[in-house]
Amino acid sequence: MDILGQVSALAIRTSQEILLPNFARVKSQTKDDGSWLTIADTLAHETLLKELPMIANYPVLSEELTELEQEDILKKQDSSYWCIDPLDGTSNFTQGIPYWCMSIALIIDGILELGVVYDPNRDECFAASSTTVTTLNGKPIIAASSNQIASLDSAMGLIDFKRLDASLKIKLVELQPYRSQRSFGASALDFCWIAANRCQIYLHGKQKLWDYSAGLVILNQAEGRSQTISGDVIFQNELQPKSVIAASNENLFEQWTDVIASMNET
Repeated sequence: MDILGQVSALAIRTSQEILLPNFARVKSQTKDDGSWLTIADTLAHETLLKELPMIANYPVLSEELTELEQEDILKKQDSSYWCIDPLDGTSNFTQGIPYWCMSIALIIDGILELGVVYDPNRDECFAASSTTVTTLNGKPIIAASSNQIASLDSAMGLIDFKRLDASLKIKLVELQPYRSQRSFGASALDFCWIAANRCQIYLHGKQKLWDYSAGLVILNQAEGRSQTISGDVIFQNELQPKSVIAASNENLFEQWTDVIASMNET
């Protein structure tokens, strides 16, 4: 089994054995940054921390590490590491909302090499590497060529209003340049749903390294497009949060970025 297959198998097994049995059955506690943590996060984290270096011997950068531990990994000269979120969508997980996932990415020499996102509620494993197309449960998906939506006003948007600039929020609500809008609450899975063309455009004001790394590989290899709201490349080997603007195909991406740019200018 190749490395992508091994990571996918590990994500599936750990999610099914640890996360799924605890879904909506465990209480959460609040971390210093205001995010939520459950015993399921911790157990899944410990499993991945132990088993991922057995697949490829690199350190594991996780949301559950301290900031000092995270910085120590990023400061290493080769910038090669696993980047994981054992449970993305903890708020949904504790409240019984079936939209959460496990996210695993591998960065080698500062370059995103692979991403795996597993949703145990739908038994869907999204996977991609820098040299393969995106697959869903082993079958290729390419959002750009499947049921392509040509105009922004026909697109379904995943918009996280919570972390956007106040003026941009107001303009989006007033103008509604898309057909409809949703916000589901698990960043890694959001990328996958754009890649699968379930929604076509995406906007998020603040994602951390473990929120976007795996999903970004999956979207890229499905021929989706993305950047920060200011037009920069999203992935950087740093802990500073990034905004995300993305779309399932080139045409919609150009329309969407033009609309956001015009809203930020006025």
